[in-house]
Amino acid sequence: MSGVRRLPVASLVTWAAVCLLLGGCGYVGEPLPPLLNIPQPVSDLRSIEHAGHILVEFTPPVLNTEGIPLKRLSRIELRIGPAPQGAFDAEAWAAGAKLYPDVPCEGNPVSYRVPAAEWVGREVVLAVNVIGPSGRPSGWSNFPVLKVIPPLPVPASLTATAVPEGVRLQWTGGDSSFRIYRSEPEGKPVEIARAERAEWVDTRTRFGQRYVYLIQAVRQAGNENAESGISEPVEIVPKDTFPPAVPTGLTAVAGLESIELVWERNTEEDLQAYRVYRAGEGGRFTLVAGSVETPSFSDRTAEKGKSYRYAVGAVDRTGNESAQSPPVAVTFH
Repeated sequence: MSGVRRLPVASLVTWAAVCLLLGGCGYVGEPLPPLLNIPQPVSDLRSIEHAGHILVEFTPPVLNTEGIPLKRLSRIELRIGPAPQGAFDAEAWAAGAKLYPDVPCEGNPVSYRVPAAEWVGREVVLAVNVIGPSGRPSGWSNFPVLKVIPPLPVPASLTATAVPEGVRLQWTGGDSSFRIYRSEPEGKPVEIARAERAEWVDTRTRFGQRYVYLIQAVRQAGNENAESGISEPVEIVPKDTFPPAVPTGLTAVAGLESIELVWERNTEEDLQAYRVYRAGEGGRFTLVAGSVETPSFSDRTAEKGKSYRYAVGAVDRTGNESAQSPPVAVTFH
């Protein structure tokens, strides 16, 4: 036919394929609704009173309610309000709670603090609401309850003294329990104990090693959960200036060729040896054996027909020597 342009066969095939795709694999049915992007609510909100502030911590959501990762959060709102006397109604509580709108959105966990002064003496409820990228809120988190008390005094006048058992710590700090922190060379402070009074002995120390101690007051009872600031640090390198115990049970018996001495064994782990002293009748004690490893000694230098007095001292590895034992007397026949 004149005036009609025929398409090449290859073009017809291509056009048919396009039509088939549009007809067979295209959109079918109503369009899907857009994602709401509602953040999952916070479930681990926790609070503590620290050094005159209410410290709030929680893990921010990373998924929306459809289980899809959130690219960002618009904002996080924190509310603090008085705990109701009767049944708890979240919306009624929120209507009277104070809003803190500048909570950071980043952090794991998010940490935020507000002054505690206006809430002292009251029991308060806290909650956070996370606003997603579409402006939709997650809904309330869990609702921790905190009784706000006057700030705990920071422990002061901390001293550290070397004692035979280790290091004795003493401080002032009011009517509280206490956390004890210790750091060793190049280390961060680590909590090592709790104390119920302002004194504690660290028995896990070594002489000659440097230690730094810090103390923090705490009170945890019911809805009270408070802690003070940290004390000023105190440093100590304990030195062993402590002698072993005085040997006991010393006895002396004259034998055929010697005077035999025996006494009770000392139990110190760092005991090195014993020293044996002798005095003639009416004389002064002098050392007759300076490195006796067992709790016994045979004096073969005694002269027959003379009377003697004996005493024993204990020596540790550092060279600290105990006082002498009570003397015993014997005549060598």
